[in-house]
Amino acid sequence: MNTSYLRNAVLIAFVLLSVSCKKYLEEVPDYALPTGSAITDASTARAAIIGTYDRVQNYYASAYPTLGTITTDNVIFNGTLSEYLQLDQNAIPTDNVITVSAYQSIYRTINSANSVITYVPLVNDPLLTDAEKNKILGEAYFIRALSYFDLGRGWGGVQLQLKPTTNLSVLKGIKRSTLDQTYDQVLADLTRAEQLLPEDATTRNRAQKSAARALRARLHLYRKQWADAETYATQVINNTKYTLLKPYKSFFTAPFLTRESVLELSYSANDRNSYWNLWYPSSSGGQFTLKPSDALIAKLNNPAIGGSRNTLIAGTGATVYGVLYNTVGISTDPSYLIRIAELYLIRAEARAQQNKLTDAAEDLNAIRARADVAVTTAVTQAALIQAIEDENGIEFAFEAHRWFDLVRTERAGAVLGITNRNFWLFPIPYSDIQSDPDVTQNPGY
Repeated sequence: MNTSYLRNAVLIAFVLLSVSCKKYLEEVPDYALPTGSAITDASTARAAIIGTYDRVQNYYASAYPTLGTITTDNVIFNGTLSEYLQLDQNAIPTDNVITVSAYQSIYRTINSANSVITYVPLVNDPLLTDAEKNKILGEAYFIRALSYFDLGRGWGGVQLQLKPTTNLSVLKGIKRSTLDQTYDQVLADLTRAEQLLPEDATTRNRAQKSAARALRARLHLYRKQWADAETYATQVINNTKYTLLKPYKSFFTAPFLTRESVLELSYSANDRNSYWNLWYPSSSGGQFTLKPSDALIAKLNNPAIGGSRNTLIAGTGATVYGVLYNTVGISTDPSYLIRIAELYLIRAEARAQQNKLTDAAEDLNAIRARADVAVTTAVTQAALIQAIEDENGIEFAFEAHRWFDLVRTERAGAVLGITNRNFWLFPIPYSDIQSDPDVTQNPGY
């Protein structure tokens, strides 16, 4: 994040009541200010949105991508901590540390976004132009959309909290929404974000119009709205700011913020991304808790499947490990939220579902060609859809996609052996259930 706002961002982190729901609300300490008083001018408005991005960084730095990886066939448990073993075995209690951290961190992010959305429009400062105010608001709407999308695909329909939690009355009576209602809110926020955000410039670690369009393409894919998914993916693909980089490893080796990224989260020596620690072996200073499965290693090392994507792994024998993170050795590697590769595969799947098989194969082959893999041999609709699923599993092997893809396509039973659909959703934290009578648990927990 831009370090020029670091001091103000730290201040905002204290003064914003960034908590998910009533059990996290406490009396305001003597050194804090009410949220409405915290965002009062250009400087604090800028700091507030930086603080909101920092909230996204917090849940994408470890907890949320772990949920999307260790729960699948690509990654296995290789450590000693039970919370990771529970995820690996898909036997997750309601107090699992990783799911609790992700869920509550996302709500804290939402509350920060709500504060920006509520109070920035009230700022009257000549140093905060209408254009910048709109940009900040657009970013806040985008972040809230991303947060509710991530909650929806992980936990199902959730409580839609759309106002800052400055007091308990704001939260009273908010029941869980359905998944469709949750996704409707995501769509509403993305629509507003696209209206407010600027056209794409040079930055790739702040939301712009293409980020909103890309997330909307993903949302439509999850909702099986194939034509809309194709339309919005095409808008991003046609933007010449983005392109598939070759060789494959180019997008995750320094320098970062490449043309592959539609949106990534930046870290620094003062604001580190510790996710690498879970992947690297002890000989390299890591915990080696998350390990590529033998099946994935075989696929990555097979030139006909992995191609140049075998650069995602390093080491030999029992110490093969993932290297998507920590490529510079100082915990500053980004979190990759949206890559242009995803838009090609979104469009490929959407086209295949609409029986546009030639166009679907063309998008799939663009991803394969970048990885030095031969064109697909799939020609039927079913074969193409399967080939796209397989390609997603390799292309995003260590990113937060595989679990959610298998759930949304209802393939988690066939691929992972999890036939009880109740366990396709994560449990609502026990502490939330106990402290808020408006929260109900997911079935099966």
